[in-house]
Amino acid sequence: MPLSPALRRLCAASLALLLSACASTGPLSSAPVADYRDSIALGGRLSVNYEKDGKPESVTGTFNWTQTPAAIDVSLASPLGQTMATIQVTPQSATLIQAGQAPRVAKDIDTLSAQTLGWSLPVSGLRYWLQGYATGADGKRFAASPANNRITTADGWSVSFVSWQDEHAPRPQPKRIDAQRRATLDSGELAIRIVIDGQP
Repeated sequence: MPLSPALRRLCAASLALLLSACASTGPLSSAPVADYRDSIALGGRLSVNYEKDGKPESVTGTFNWTQTPAAIDVSLASPLGQTMATIQVTPQSATLIQAGQAPRVAKDIDTLSAQTLGWSLPVSGLRYWLQGYATGADGKRFAASPANNRITTADGWSVSFVSWQDEHAPRPQPKRIDAQRRATLDSGELAIRIVIDGQP
């Protein structure tokens, strides 16, 4: 069944939002992170609330995330499992593919999200958040734990690591992550909820 234009726009918005938060190629911090993995494969559920043209929008779905040193690949599906879009981010470009449409390519995810959403999302970090790390507003590396699970990043995100795969593990991995950013001159308020179910 073909996707409606409205559903395609929502799907593109949520995927661009997710990837713009994920695709920064900058370092976590100057200090090495022993437990951080350059290559991971995760699956889970995604809920995004954002503003477009002053109106609230929301979308929910499932995602599969594959990250290697060379690229990040994400697919987004409806709650019923229908693939809505895929995106690949490399150091050279970002490509969005939706059913029945020509691929959209830009030099980076910020440019692609600006084309898709109408405004840019200069966000970094979710590729680290998925593993329980972040860089704080003070520039220092943050390693989340059940006892220390909130941080505000340098680019204005309030991140909460709400629950864990196994909170008694030596290095607990996140299960649910909530992130919010207040409205700016360039974009409205954004809120992302991610629940990681494990490997796809």
